[in-house]
Amino acid sequence: MPLPAPLGERLGQTHRDGPHGNAPIFLNMPELNGIEAIRRIRAAAPDIAVLVVTMFDDESVFAAMRAGARGYLLKGAEAEETLRAVRAVAHGEAIFSPAIADRIMGYFAHTPRASAPVVFPELTEREREVLTLIAQGLTNRAIAERLVLSEKTVRNHVSSIFSKLQVADRAEAIIRAREAGLGR
Repeated sequence: MPLPAPLGERLGQTHRDGPHGNAPIFLNMPELNGIEAIRRIRAAAPDIAVLVVTMFDDESVFAAMRAGARGYLLKGAEAEETLRAVRAVAHGEAIFSPAIADRIMGYFAHTPRASAPVVFPELTEREREVLTLIAQGLTNRAIAERLVLSEKTVRNHVSSIFSKLQVADRAEAIIRAREAGLGR
C-alpha cells in the first residue's frame, strides 16, 4: 500500500531529514487519512517513530495509538513542548500532551477490572447454579423448587454436569464443587 505520491514524497523526506527518523503526522490530511498514513508508515518502516499533531482531543487518540503512533500532541503546543515530544518519540518514549494524557488516564481509570475467572467454564451458567445447590446439599426436588424447574430438567442438568466434569456420582461432584469454592 504505497502512499499517494505527494504525501509519500513529503513523508519520505521527513523520514530522511527529520530528527532521529521521526514522522510527524497530521490526522486531517488532504491526500490520506492520518490513521491510515500511520499504519502504512509503521508497516513500511517500523523503526520510524510517529508523532501525531492534531487539534482533535477525541477518540482519534486511541485509533492513532492502535495504528502505531508513539505520541499525540495537540496543535498549539508551545515550541519547547513540541521539540521535547519529537525528541522523546525518537528515543522510543511514548509522549502525550497534558490534555491527552488526562484523557488516557481517565479511560484506564474507568475501564472495568477483569473479573475473576469463571469456575468450571465448560458448564453453562444454569449448570453452575445447579452445581452450587448440589454442593450445598440440596436434593433434585429442592433444586427444582428453588429454581422453579421440573425435577426432570434438574436431572438433565445433573447428568450434563457429571458428564462435563467427568465425575461418577453426586458425592464426587460435591467434592469438586467445594474445592472450587462453590456451595459454601
